[in-house]
Order: sequence, then structure tokens, then C-alpha cells
Amino acid sequence: MEIEFHSYDVLIVGAGGAGMRAALESSSRARTAVLTKLYPTRSHTGAAQGGMCAALANVEDDNWEWHTFDTVKGGDYLVDQDAAEVMCKEAIDAVLDLEKMGLPFNRTPEGRIDQRRFGGHTRQHGEAPVRRSCFAADRTGHMILQTLYQQCVKQNVDFFNEFYVLDLLITAGRASGVVAYELATGRIHVFAGKAVVLATGGFGKVFRTTSNAHTLTGDGMGIVWRKGLPLEDMEFFQFHPTGLAGLGVLLSEAARGEGGILRNKDGERFMERYAPTIKDLAPRDMVARAMANEVREGRGCGPESAYVMLDLTHLPREQIDAKLPDITEFARTYLGVEPYDEPIPVFPTAHYAMGGVPTNIAGEALFNNQDVVPGLYAAGEVACVSVHGANRLGTNSLLDINVFGRRAGFNAAVYAQSAPKLDLPDDPAAFVIHLIESMRDGAGTERVAAIRGELQATMDLNAQVYRTEGSLKQALSDIDGLKTRYANVSVQDKGKRFNTDLLEAIELGFLIELAEVLVVSALARNESRGGHFREDYATRDDVNFMRHTMAYRQLADDGSVTIRLDYKPVVQTRYRPMERKY
Repeated sequence: MEIEFHSYDVLIVGAGGAGMRAALESSSRARTAVLTKLYPTRSHTGAAQGGMCAALANVEDDNWEWHTFDTVKGGDYLVDQDAAEVMCKEAIDAVLDLEKMGLPFNRTPEGRIDQRRFGGHTRQHGEAPVRRSCFAADRTGHMILQTLYQQCVKQNVDFFNEFYVLDLLITAGRASGVVAYELATGRIHVFAGKAVVLATGGFGKVFRTTSNAHTLTGDGMGIVWRKGLPLEDMEFFQFHPTGLAGLGVLLSEAARGEGGILRNKDGERFMERYAPTIKDLAPRDMVARAMANEVREGRGCGPESAYVMLDLTHLPREQIDAKLPDITEFARTYLGVEPYDEPIPVFPTAHYAMGGVPTNIAGEALFNNQDVVPGLYAAGEVACVSVHGANRLGTNSLLDINVFGRRAGFNAAVYAQSAPKLDLPDDPAAFVIHLIESMRDGAGTERVAAIRGELQATMDLNAQVYRTEGSLKQALSDIDGLKTRYANVSVQDKGKRFNTDLLEAIELGFLIELAEVLVVSALARNESRGGHFREDYATRDDVNFMRHTMAYRQLADDGSVTIRLDYKPVVQTRYRPMERKY
């Protein structure tokens, strides 16, 4: 296969919000390349709708300490509080930086950045909801992505679009580059670099019902995992309450922030029973479980009682048009529902991975429970800093990618300025060439789509909002069978140019491995916390499980792979665990 070589100071893998924010910081200090398997403005950050929280206090009294408390409490106290303090302190400047770059935020009559309510965000440490989310209608992520891309173009950042990174190069324990497959030509590209920043997003496609794009297959996590580096808190996956029923297409929490109400078949505003103080604006894990419980207990809507309703009909049409134009159009397009006059069928959808590549607050990736891999950084959903703990609050994701994307890019560039240039490993492209050729030239009988469908089906059934030991063991058994079948997979397209059949086959390998890590980690956590709810252990256990799960890939002499679990303590500064009432 043809191989091309490139050399940069900093390599950024992924061109979503975290990757491009990192690129802005890095490229002004060091020679930087951004590699992305998509065109940058198609990255999944563009699907984020509701807003980006910061305690600007433009509409109501607010401060960053209240935001920190809400983040810690919302994360069910598994949040590393030093990271939360950094994020919430730097949130204000992060929003103002975007404003100065030209992001068109909605405005108050006085011309300030407007703010609205979002789930789990309160004033006075839980007293009542607060208007903290800065937003651009219901397309905030899209605006952030466009704004950052424009700034990167202005700053002459080098982009390698539709380059699929498949391997991380490590020399003498330090990150030294990456290997990528160019989709347009089928060529292999080896990139040497002093620092590597992973910003590849999540792995929501392990589930069938998901708000995630088809490209969110956990590539960055999978690459790190195959290198023997750990993954942290993978059992914690967030299910967004309001996905379009049966489809999973996201309807932003902004709908409830603007006054939308969740109702069951009796028309009851049922969240008043589950979270009396903030009702429909409780944290996402609580709302998702409440919705699933209403359906399980027979109060669901529709012919099969399979969903609940999101009611916007009491809101003025001009408010819906101004603040929620995209999500109401989704309801019309995909379900044929007119939100002005009819409630919208919704049910929880797999949305966000709280776990990922463990990092410290500088964005440096870890190779064990505390020591860093020199030159390797991660930011955004691929990373676990851990600022979201067991459950992410809405709008903290767009905040996370800007705060920690900036930190990772800055620190990677500073590191690259003084780090020595390392020799690449011998035959650096060998692993990727073998992966591609064995997949493309294989004569197996299994089909990628069939295996992927069965993986997603078992994860939806056995590892979604509600979990038990029995359901997780069933998922693990199914995954074991799918791993065996995957070894016999083949692709029908044998070509080199834009071979999406090959691409999906490789992505499936990452999905199967990450699904196994999720299930094994979930089986070992005998408690319920945030996005991980075990019906057989229905309460939070701070005595035994106030700790982060660290999963390690163990390769035996016979080639078999096992998963070893270890744990590390949660960083606590000022907030001690307490009962989670809303």
C-alpha cells in the first residue's frame, strides 16, 4: 500500500468543538495539523442544540460556585471537584471568547447574551431553577462549530479532511504520532508529532436508539484501548429524556427550559411526583428513569403505551419560532406532529458517554491511575476528566469542549515547544496495513450490518436506562458471540476510494470492544448512581463505590484478551456526598 509521511509539532485528531478549540490555541504556538474523518463542519458538535452554561448573571443573579455545586450534585458526586471548579470558573471567559469570535448568541432587550433555564442548574445550591444557559436559538452547537471553523481558517490551521486515524504511535513511552487512512484514495499516511490531542467524540452507536451520528463509533477510545491504556467510568452512559419516540432524534432540553411539560397518558405532569422543586428540569438521568417508569407502569401514551408526551402547546407561537425552530421542525418532519397544537411523542435516547480516556485538568492522558503519557492529550466526549461524574448536566458538554479543548491545545503546544523530536517506531504503518488488508481481502461470511444490528439490539435491551445483573450478563454473553462472528466478517467492496463498507467494518470492531468494556464495568458496580441504574442495587453506595472505575485491556500469551478493573478515588474539595433531591 502507498504510504506518505508528514511531520508536525502537534497533531489533533478530530475537528469537532474540542478539536478546533484545541487547534486555535495550538496553531498560534506550534505547527499544528487537524485530522478528521469528516469535513469539520459535519462534526457532531453541530447537533448540540440547547446552549452552553456560564454564570454570567445577565438575566438572574448567579455565580460560578452555584454552577460548580450543581455540576457535582448532578454528577451524583462522582465528579472530580477540582475539574468542576476549573470548568465553571473558566466558563464565563469561554462564552465571552466565543462572542468575540462572532458567535451570534440570542440577546436580551439590553443587548446582553440571553440566558435560559436548563435541567439541574439552580441558584443558591438547589433553591430554584436559574437562567444560566447561553444559547443561539436551538442550534448552539452548530453556531459554535461554524464559528470555530471560521477562526481556524483565519489562522491557517492545516486540515486533513476525511483522514481516518486508526493507530496511535508511541516511542519510549511518549506519544510520537498517528497513522491515518485517507478515504478518498486508500493511501496510508504516517504523521510524526511531538504531541497528540484526541478529540474524537463518543461511542453512542453501540446503542440502536441514539441521538448520535453514524460516525460516533468510539474511534479515539478504541485506539487508546488497543494500546493497553486505560478507559475510565465507561459504565456511565447518559440517556437523554427527549428523543423522538422510535427514532432517537434529539429534541433539546431547551424545550423544557422554555416551559415545555412532560405528560403521561392521563395528561398528568408526572415530574411533579419525582422532582417536586424543579420538576421537568431535573437532571437527565432522573427524568429519563421517570419517563421509562411511567411507561413500565402502564401510563405511557400511544397504541403500545411506549412513550410519553412533550407538551409545548401552551407556549406562544412566537416564542416557539424564536427559541425552538429546529426541534419543532424535527417533530413535523419525522413524526408529522404540529408542535403548536399537538404534544410530541418522546422517549429516552442514548446520548452521551461520561467515561472515556482518563485525563487530568491539563488535558494530559493517563497510562495508569495517576501517571501521564508524555505528549498525549484528550478533550471533549472522548475524555474523562472527570467533570461530568455519573451524569452530565445539559449544556456542560459545549462548555467542556471549549474549556478543556483550549487547555489541551495550549498545553500540547507548550509541551511540543520543548520536547525532543522522537524517532517513529519501526514500520509504523504495519498495524494499520494489516488491519485494512485483512478486512478488505478476507473471505469471511459474516456481514457488518447484521453484527452491528445485533450488538445494538442487545445493548438497547440489556444495558440501557435500567440494568440488572441478569441483563448485563446476557449482554456480555451476546457480545462474546459477536466477537467470534466478527473475526469472520468480510466486506463486499474491495475498492480503495471512499470504501464506506470497509470503514464501517473497522468501526464495528471499536464498537464491540467498547460495548464489552461498558458491560464489564457496569457488572462490577453494584449500586445505582447517575446514568448507571441497577434495579438489583437500587441505591447509591458511597461506602464501596465512591470511586472511578479504571478498565485495562490484558493480552495473554495465547492472544486472548481479558478486561482488568481497577479503581481510583474521586477528588473531593468542598462538597461532600448528600441525598440527591430536586
